[in-house]
Amino acid sequence: MQTKTAFFLILIGLCLFTQATALGQDNESNNNAKKDTSTTRVVPAITNDKNPDLKQQSYAKGSLIATRGSSDVATDSLQVAESTPDQDSTRKKQERLTDKVTYKAKDYERISQRLKKIFLYNEAEVVYEDMKINAGEIVLDYQTNTVLAKGIKDSAGNYSQIPVFVQGANEVQPDSIKFNFDTQRALIYGSRVEGAGGQQINLKAERSKRVNDSVVFMSNVKITTAEDLDDPEYYFYARRVKFVPGKKLVAGLTNMYIADVPTPIGIPFAFFPMEKERSVSGFLIPSFNESNERGYSLQNGGYYFALSDYFDLALTGDYYTNGSYAFRADTEYKVRYKFSGRFSFNSERILFSERGLPDFSETNTYNIRWNHSQDTKSSPNSRFSASVNLGSSNFYRQSLNQSNTGNFLNNNFSSSISYSRTFPGVTPINFTVAATHSQNSQTETINMSLPSAQLSIDRIYPFAGKSGSKKGLIDNVNLSYSVNADNRYRTTDSEFFTAAMFEDGQSGIRHNIPIATNFKLFNYISASASANFEESWVFKTIDKNYDERTQTEVIDTINGFDAFRTYRGGLSLGTTVYGTFNFKEGSKIQTIRHVIRPSLSWSYTPAFDQFYTSYERLDPTQIDNTNPETIDVEYSRFDNGFFGAPGNRISNSISLSLANTLEAKVKDRDSTATEPKKIKLINNLNIRTSYNFAADGLKLSPIGINGSIPIIQDKLDINFSAALDLYALNSSNRRIEKLNIQNGGSLFRWTAGQASFGYSFSSRDFEKGGDEPGENTDRTENETFAAGGRPDDLFGKGVDITGNENIGTRDPKEEEEKEVQFYRFKIPWNLRFGYQVGYSNTARQDEITSHSLVVSGDIKLGNRWTVGGSTGYDFANPGITYTSLNFARDLQSWNMRFSWVPPVNANTSRTSWNFFIGISGNLLSDIKYDKRRTPDQRL
Repeated sequence: MQTKTAFFLILIGLCLFTQATALGQDNESNNNAKKDTSTTRVVPAITNDKNPDLKQQSYAKGSLIATRGSSDVATDSLQVAESTPDQDSTRKKQERLTDKVTYKAKDYERISQRLKKIFLYNEAEVVYEDMKINAGEIVLDYQTNTVLAKGIKDSAGNYSQIPVFVQGANEVQPDSIKFNFDTQRALIYGSRVEGAGGQQINLKAERSKRVNDSVVFMSNVKITTAEDLDDPEYYFYARRVKFVPGKKLVAGLTNMYIADVPTPIGIPFAFFPMEKERSVSGFLIPSFNESNERGYSLQNGGYYFALSDYFDLALTGDYYTNGSYAFRADTEYKVRYKFSGRFSFNSERILFSERGLPDFSETNTYNIRWNHSQDTKSSPNSRFSASVNLGSSNFYRQSLNQSNTGNFLNNNFSSSISYSRTFPGVTPINFTVAATHSQNSQTETINMSLPSAQLSIDRIYPFAGKSGSKKGLIDNVNLSYSVNADNRYRTTDSEFFTAAMFEDGQSGIRHNIPIATNFKLFNYISASASANFEESWVFKTIDKNYDERTQTEVIDTINGFDAFRTYRGGLSLGTTVYGTFNFKEGSKIQTIRHVIRPSLSWSYTPAFDQFYTSYERLDPTQIDNTNPETIDVEYSRFDNGFFGAPGNRISNSISLSLANTLEAKVKDRDSTATEPKKIKLINNLNIRTSYNFAADGLKLSPIGINGSIPIIQDKLDINFSAALDLYALNSSNRRIEKLNIQNGGSLFRWTAGQASFGYSFSSRDFEKGGDEPGENTDRTENETFAAGGRPDDLFGKGVDITGNENIGTRDPKEEEEKEVQFYRFKIPWNLRFGYQVGYSNTARQDEITSHSLVVSGDIKLGNRWTVGGSTGYDFANPGITYTSLNFARDLQSWNMRFSWVPPVNANTSRTSWNFFIGISGNLLSDIKYDKRRTPDQRL
């Protein structure tokens, strides 16, 4: 009996001991999970109960093995117990997980072996292969190999730490997500995708199902470019969406909502390209407009070709119901570290009035623009560049679809295409070939150089020492060589690139060998001597004779090679004189310094009479021809040639120039400054004149004066120039060999003058904080400047060929960071002035030839409101000059602009207005409303 009792007691003790041991292990695992919450746990590949090899395994029998590597880092390995002898060890184990699953949390990590789950709380993170999930709370089920992530509520009851699901380059921010490691599928609620496919587009879906790495199905999706997904300014609501990250987004029935209000704008399906690497080809949606002259129109419609990663092409056009049309081709190209550029071609056919009416007319205009630049590192010894702007002279005045103020106000277009190469060596050789073009839109004259070539050799010092140092007169003797070849054509719009243009072309080649040296005189005077030899080759000369029968001069053009040679020499002396006046100590003005740079030069050019001849003709001044007298008319066969004729008069002249600079040192207002402040009182006051000893009559040339006076340091400089003549005028207003003071006048006659200044200031100049936050003061090269206009927007901001204003680049995030204020006691503004006056009195006309004032500016009424404009007044021809007003409103995801050219004077041909509102992002830029009234075309 006692034996049985003892046996039962031992059996009960063993049972209690076994149960206590299991409970102790379970408690130990929970305690270890609550100790160091900043550690990282590693879960190896786990299989679930579907694996037949693991059906008889028990996790309660020591399957949780904890290893401590150090006191700071603890790693728990959840491992499956090894196979026991009664199991079939020949059966292969199949693991669905292919990598380790690491996890961590800030507050706690709890492992439940009964539920076969791991609970992570506060700043939890799970990483598996290229997938990472961050959330406030994560539940990891290692039986089904799934993970559930969701946010948590903070102390204020707000939902925070929403899940962030990242896989590769794709990122999703849902309200909650459930992910299966085996199938790689996910079920997402309230998902957010920002910058989908690298584009400026954001998505928010009520429910999403991730099928695999490349396909996600969504329902009830908001598609927008607004940054605030919770309260977007607008969005497109789609019921069903198939999203392929990095490639495309296909939607079913889609409606547009503005401020959560549905609009009647809807489409049965939508396709959004989301290529990351480059743009995608597609149609460019035209805008609808109408005008009184050409009727209704579709503008800027066409097709965009994303040809490669290096260049693209956009073909667009306009069509008007009166038959006018326009065609444009634009391409941009860029090869990194090599070159980049842009090419644009525009062709327009404009019809005025209606066919059959007496005032009907039609005109064809075109314009070509090309800008190419080469990276200096791509080829150090060679360079190719292009800046082209040529076309019809009346293109900018009559264009159907552009209103670039700076372009039509500018009367001169110019182009240049050049290639240069340097051949390195002991004496480097430089070679350049170029084509240039200049055009006046008022006179419609075109001057072209097609092509021109130049070859030059760097200076050679034949008498310099072997050490390379050059001292004295002989050592500094140097010479060089250059040759210039050029083909010039002068034509008009109507004969441009026709046979008539090339028939009147001229060609010439000039060789030049300059020899020079420099030395010091008396240690204070710099002296230089020079001589120059030139040989000019031409291929057309003339021959003149007199036809007694018709009593006219006959000029014959002779085609063939001919040449002439000229030479000249000179000597110049110069020095610098400093004068300083010091004020007494403690004065506001401490020192005034006057710097004088006098220069005296002598030049001599002989007469080249050998290139001149003469012919006899009747004296045209004789009225009575009964006994006519003849006179000799001297001419050169090189007259009106490519280089002109060499001079047949000796030139032996001395030139004098005097450059002055007046500076002052004043006490700095900054008490911490250790040095006085330098300011300029007069900047470059230059006086120059010359005296020709060999002249027959008037030996002294007019005295020229020019300079600059700083009024406000680094802000306002008045530039001026004047011409003073010592000689008097006769009754025919011609200069005579008599001083003006001897003729009863003053010492000088003021014959010409000019003064101008430009000044810009803003609200920042009256603040100590410097630039206003968010102000864009960068005056980068814009479309106006590229076409020959002003880079400072003095005549207003330009509008490109599509009618969009060049408002520069803007960082939306930076703008969003500004606090929106309904009342601003600081209103940023900018104001720019340009003043110019010209005077002429060469022949007693005593008139103001030009006198104008131009004003432009802008003011920011708020963080998103900008009002600007430009105007001016012509005092010489009284009237208001071209005036424009611009209004812009940044609607966050949208832009709204209105520009107006009012009829401020009698010339109302440029009166127009334009209203535009559209989405800011490039992907949805075709969603816009553009309404304009084009300027009236006047014949």
